[in-house]
Amino acid sequence: MMPLSKLLLDNPVFSHLSETDRNTLAASAISRKYPKDHWISHHGDHWPYLFIVESGSITAMKESSEGRRLILFTMKPGEVFWGMGFFQTQMPMQVALIANRKSEIHLWSQESLTPLLFEHGRVSWELARLMIARMKLASDMVEGLAFQPVAGRLADLILSHYADASGDYTKRDMSLDEMAARIGSTREMVCRLLYRFSDEGAVQIKRTEFMITDRDKLEGFAKNVKG
Repeated sequence: MMPLSKLLLDNPVFSHLSETDRNTLAASAISRKYPKDHWISHHGDHWPYLFIVESGSITAMKESSEGRRLILFTMKPGEVFWGMGFFQTQMPMQVALIANRKSEIHLWSQESLTPLLFEHGRVSWELARLMIARMKLASDMVEGLAFQPVAGRLADLILSHYADASGDYTKRDMSLDEMAARIGSTREMVCRLLYRFSDEGAVQIKRTEFMITDRDKLEGFAKNVKG
């Protein structure tokens, strides 16, 4: 396991701190381990923390009152995230956070990290840059949901997630429900579209394996604005 001080050194937000400051920051962290599928926070919670992922992966997700889910993004080891209440006191969480595999994070409360942010402007600057990147990601997602058909969104997901599956079978590590949650659709629609892609020769699907057989055709689905 990588020491937390090394994890901080490798992250752009904290990499400019001195070794002494990084060690002090590491010593003040609260470490938490979570089993697979554990809900770290729910939409509407007051959760005033910033965290860095040590191992596993953490998913930020929105859920409708009908139970439909939309996965916004997934944080991998070394990545940083925060609750809205970390910057705006009493502001509730706008997303739920879920450990989608056995995970460990290190977190800091607003009170413990604010002095460092005030003292080190570079940390605040890098956090602002990260916020802009997340806003761009959210904007791209909204644009895709508004203007790209479901078939295109699914094709994009397959091309990005299974980039190494061209010409060779790879393990199907996403369920229909997870695929649907990542593109803002339903498992039934995802199932129909996968069979459509298969019938047209873009992919081959087995129960536990998956292969991209025609990347150009799949890219055509992704670019087709008419669905």
